Amino acid sequence: MYIEQGYKGDIGMWKFWILPVGFIGFMIFNYVSMLYSPVSVEDMMADLIEKLGSNMVLILLLAPLVIGLFIVWGWVKLVHPQSITSLTTSRKKVDWKRILFAFAIWALATVLITGADILFSPEDYEFNFKPAPFFKLFLIGILLIPMQTSFEEYLFRGHMMQGLGLMAGNRWVPLLLTSLLFGLMHLGNPEVEKLGAGILIFYIGTGLFLGVITLMDEGLELALGFHAANNLVTALLVTADWTAFQTNSIFKDVSAPALGWDVLIPVFVIYPILLYAFGRKYGWTQWKERLSGKVMSRERFLAQNPEG
Repeated sequence: MYIEQGYKGDIGMWKFWILPVGFIGFMIFNYVSMLYSPVSVEDMMADLIEKLGSNMVLILLLAPLVIGLFIVWGWVKLVHPQSITSLTTSRKKVDWKRILFAFAIWALATVLITGADILFSPEDYEFNFKPAPFFKLFLIGILLIPMQTSFEEYLFRGHMMQGLGLMAGNRWVPLLLTSLLFGLMHLGNPEVEKLGAGILIFYIGTGLFLGVITLMDEGLELALGFHAANNLVTALLVTADWTAFQTNSIFKDVSAPALGWDVLIPVFVIYPILLYAFGRKYGWTQWKERLSGKVMSRERFLAQNPEG
């Protein structure tokens, strides 16, 4: 009953609107500013990196989202008020083993997939490893990137998922809406400018995958681990001149940006395999009910959970 955890605290539906509307408004402003800017995102990033260095630029990119995490936590804790545990999971306490398992399995998969691509297409990559800058990147990454990805999970799959679910009275509306909004959030990324709108299939598909594992597992733990591994390991392994994170990584992708099958394979092949693996490990059942069923009424939920 993950969505029903939103009933805990001094409920008021208006409290679920403020943060999402504010964040979406900010993203729209950012996207429109980018569209009408006389300087391309790529040129702007190149100029900043030349002046400040890629590690400092990474910090500047991550800092607002790290602050956003504490804003979400503070809003939920002080305004609802709802415990961070109930925002995270329907379990009595956060299951760190789930977070670490999802992180480990996706980190390993990312390394293997990237390694295979480098092996079969060595002309597309340059060895970019420089010990001192990479060590600084590693420290920045392990400190800030998990907080950046956690902000996105707590806002979309946490706060918004619970709020939309309680308002709609079902699970499929929050699943689809949060996935769509998560994908559209990336419209301002330079990858979209370079590869075209087709890359949104990957972003929306990833949002849908994260939403499914959240609802099926009745908590954010798997999504938190997966998302952190995806962004952190990618930032450490591979960079390119046209990506959102331009880092002192081990390899640099020097191929011409092109939208290919690598966008579709994760969404239509790898994610379904992971869903099967997670489902077997954690004994997921009642897929239809958990993904599209009705949300329990507040009265019934509180009657069954008087401590809530």
